[in-house]
Amino acid sequence: MEKTSKSRAAGLAHLRRGSLSKGDPIPLPLTMASVYHAPGDATGYNQYGRFSNPNWAAVEHMLAHLEDAPCVAFPSGMAAISATFFSLLKSGDRILVAADGYPTTRLIADRYLKAFGVTCDLRPTATFLDGGFEGYRFAFVETPSNPGLDICDIAAVAQAAHAAGALLIVDNTTMTPFGQRPLDLGADIVVAADTKAPNGHSDVLFGHVASRDLEIVTGVQDWRKTCGAIPSPFDAWLLHRGLETLEMRFERMCDNAEIIAPRLREHPAVRSLRFPGLPDDPSHNLARAQMERFGFLISFVLDSAEEAEAFIDGCELMQSATSFGGVHSSAERRTRRGDAVPPGFLRLSVGCEPAEELWSAMKASLDRLKA
Repeated sequence: MEKTSKSRAAGLAHLRRGSLSKGDPIPLPLTMASVYHAPGDATGYNQYGRFSNPNWAAVEHMLAHLEDAPCVAFPSGMAAISATFFSLLKSGDRILVAADGYPTTRLIADRYLKAFGVTCDLRPTATFLDGGFEGYRFAFVETPSNPGLDICDIAAVAQAAHAAGALLIVDNTTMTPFGQRPLDLGADIVVAADTKAPNGHSDVLFGHVASRDLEIVTGVQDWRKTCGAIPSPFDAWLLHRGLETLEMRFERMCDNAEIIAPRLREHPAVRSLRFPGLPDDPSHNLARAQMERFGFLISFVLDSAEEAEAFIDGCELMQSATSFGGVHSSAERRTRRGDAVPPGFLRLSVGCEPAEELWSAMKASLDRLKA
């Protein structure tokens, strides 16, 4: 039977069922161990905490169920991205990275890869196809881009990259496997920060790499084991718990964003709003074609940095925070993080609050800006 989002969600909380014996706990136990009992030939068993842990295995099982691909867990999204870069690249390689995605990805290339003889070129997400992919080891894109929410055609980029002999890596942090499925669209590798919506409770850092190419997966696993970029058992346990409710939370957040985005756009204080779910958004038609939902992020501009800060501080149902994807709505003025955006630019992460109450609180804060 073909898997759908609903069938994946239905099976997610029952993945441990097949391995349970009578009397076993149904919730995943927490295994805090750096060493294991391993007499004789211990091949195939847990031996040492840098090599494996039952909590990693359980959360990787859940992530693989969602991605329909083998997954490797990491202690943050950036650790997952770093592992992919350093396990694939060698001196003399060229890579192409989206110019308007998460800035720390570009920082890795500029600060560290350059020193090892790797050249990095930049290209905007919206025009990522322009210029082709000849001579690149891989292309790396985040779509929708963070924070501007531009989109590129993943299937078209994958086809063009493969024709040029390049791999395609997609950062799917903003959408999760319930909102967008880059591997199904032709991407070779997916990376994601599960810190965001997959965990959902803003209490853990985590990331993963997914690929249907077993050579890539093995290389990433070996890099993790050798370099020690491993997640803690407790963090894996927390993510396992969060993933069980991801589909429910993601649906609520996306539903809320679809209600709030058109109301925000009509407010007189708001300028230049972007949300792929709006019919007149430049990315709407492509979003309809390649995304299962339009996501929970909205970007817009207020008249000044002071207005942006006042809006966040004055909204009683909003947190001022630099991350996104939690059960609570949050917003941040992105110029604080060095993004090339206007001073009043805001990235809004819509949470799980009741939609009408959330909008009332947001509208009241916006109204006060122009009072």
